[in-house]
Amino acid sequence: MSKASHDLVIRGGVIVDGSGRERFEGDLAIREGKVSALGHVSGKGREEIDAKGKLVTPGFVDMHTHYDGQVTWDAELTPSSWHGCTTVVMGNCGVGFAPVHKQDRDWVIRLMEGVEDIPGAALHEGIRWDWETFPAYLDALSKLDRAIDFGTQVPHGPLRTYVMGERGVGNEAATPEDCHRMGQVVEEAIRAGALGVSTSRTLLHKSSDGDLVPGTFAERDELFALAHGLRRAGHGVFQMAGEHLQMGKEMDWIGELALETGRPVMFNLTQTDFAPELWRELLGGLEAFHKQGAQVFGQVAGRAIGLLMGWELTAHPFARHETFTKLAHLEKAERLKALAQPEVRQAMLSERPTKLTPFEQFVTNSFHKMFPVASNVDYEPNLSESIRALSKASGTSPQELAYDALMAEQGEGLLYFPLFNYAGGDLEHLRILHSHPLTRMGLSDGGAHCAAVCDAGMPTFMLTHWTRDRSRGERLSLEDVIRRQTSETAQSFGMMDRGILAPGYRADVNIIDYDGLTLERPELVRDLPAGGPRLLQRARGYSATLVAGQVIRRDDESTGALPGRLVRGPQSAPIHAH
Repeated sequence: MSKASHDLVIRGGVIVDGSGRERFEGDLAIREGKVSALGHVSGKGREEIDAKGKLVTPGFVDMHTHYDGQVTWDAELTPSSWHGCTTVVMGNCGVGFAPVHKQDRDWVIRLMEGVEDIPGAALHEGIRWDWETFPAYLDALSKLDRAIDFGTQVPHGPLRTYVMGERGVGNEAATPEDCHRMGQVVEEAIRAGALGVSTSRTLLHKSSDGDLVPGTFAERDELFALAHGLRRAGHGVFQMAGEHLQMGKEMDWIGELALETGRPVMFNLTQTDFAPELWRELLGGLEAFHKQGAQVFGQVAGRAIGLLMGWELTAHPFARHETFTKLAHLEKAERLKALAQPEVRQAMLSERPTKLTPFEQFVTNSFHKMFPVASNVDYEPNLSESIRALSKASGTSPQELAYDALMAEQGEGLLYFPLFNYAGGDLEHLRILHSHPLTRMGLSDGGAHCAAVCDAGMPTFMLTHWTRDRSRGERLSLEDVIRRQTSETAQSFGMMDRGILAPGYRADVNIIDYDGLTLERPELVRDLPAGGPRLLQRARGYSATLVAGQVIRRDDESTGALPGRLVRGPQSAPIHAH
C-alpha cells in the first residue's frame, strides 16, 4: 500500500478561497496543520472527506467578540465555533479583565456585567484569576487548549483603573504622568502579544453600578498616548466604540491619530434612528483620511444590532412596570403562571412606568420597531409586520399585542427589536457599507449581551441572508462575503497566516452544505457558571470545521478536538504566499 501524501484531503468541493476570486471546483490537501495542495490533488490522504456539492471556505475570523471571561471556562467558545469561526478577537470596546490589581477584580466584573450584559455571578464563579499585568494575562491564556484560536486587545477601562485607581474609575482627567504610564503598559502588552488597544466613548456603556467606562471622556493626549504605545511596539489596532451622534465630530482626531502613529484605527459604524444619514458623512470622512494615507476603517455589523425581548430576557415593553417588578423574585414557572392571569394582564396594561431613561423610553415604547417572532427571526422584516402596524390594522392597542406575543409559546414568545441599523425599515444601507473598501465586518459581540442580543451567529447569517435568501433588495456575492469574514478580518489584525486557502496557510477550513445552511430559532439556556442565562442560536449545515487541520466539528456536532491556542501578536504570511 502506498504511503499517504497528506494528512487529510477534501475532495471535489466548491472552493471559495477567501481572496475574493471566483469559486472553482477542486480538492484541498492538508499536512501538518497547513494547506499542502489545492486544485487537483493526486496524492492520497490518511483521511479523505467527500465535499462534492459543498462549499469549502477558510474558517471565519470574528474580530469583535467579548469572550474575555468565557475563554477561561468554555473550551469550545460557543456559539462562535458553531458558526464556522476558527479565530476570534476579544478585548473590544474598552472592557476586559487585564491589567487589574487584585483589589479591583470585583470592579472589572461589574464593568463587564453592565456594559456587555454578562451575568456577574457567572464571571465570579467561572474566572480563575491568574494574573495582574497584561503579559501575565496572556501567559495564563496561553496555557488554555481551546477548539478555536483566540486573540485579545488591551481594554482602556481596566488599563486606566490599573494606572489611576479611583481617579480612573471616576473619569477624572489623566495627568501627563498617567498618560505616559498608560502608553508604557500598552507597549508592554503589545510586545507580549496583544493585538491592539480598545476604548469606549459611548454613554450607553455603563458598569452595573451605573458608572461610565473609564476613558469615556478621555482627552486627546490620553488617547494618543495609547496609540503611541502601539507605534513604539510596531503593530496593533486602535479600536473604538464611539458615541453614535458624536462620531462626526470625532473623525478629526481619529484620522489625525492614525496619521501620526501609523497604526490602523477602527470605529463601530452603525446607523441610529436619531441620525439615520450620519453613516454617509462618516464614509466621506474615511475616504478623505484614506487619501492622506491614514488607515481608518468603519467596523460594520452584518445585520441590525437587534434586541430580543421576552419575559425572561433583559428587555421587553413591561420590564419597568410596577406589576412586573413585583413578580421578578418568583421562579420562572410561577411568574409565567401569574402573567397568564387576566387580572395581572389588565394591571400591566393599565400601568405606565416612571423614571425611564431616554434610552429605556425608546426601547420599551417604539412599537414600530417591535416584530413578533414566529417560528424563526426575520432579520429584515417589513414595517407592515410591526406591532404598531398590526395594532392599527386590528384596532387592538400595541401594548396588548406585545403582551400576547410574549405570552405565546407557553410564555416563551419573543419580540425582535432592531435597535441600530434599521432606521429605514430595511438593511439596504448595510449592503452599501459592506460593499465599501474602507469598512470591515464585525460587531457580532460573541459572548456578550447574554440576555438581550443574539448576534454571534452573524457569520452564518452573512451567507444565508446576504448571498442566498435576501428578497428585499440586492444581494452580496458569495466570494465577497467569504473574503470579508476570512482574509480581510484576519489581515486587519495582522494575522497574515490564515483566512486564505492556499499552500502554506493555516488549514482553518469550513465545509458547508450551502443549500441546507440554516439559522435556528434563538433560545435562552442556563449553561453559564452559577446557572447564568444566555441566548444561543445554533446553525445547521456545517458539515465540518477544521482548525489547524484538525476537525473540531462534524455535522454540527463537536468532535472534542482542542487545537485552538492564543494568537500572540501578528502572524507572518507563508513565505511563498500569493
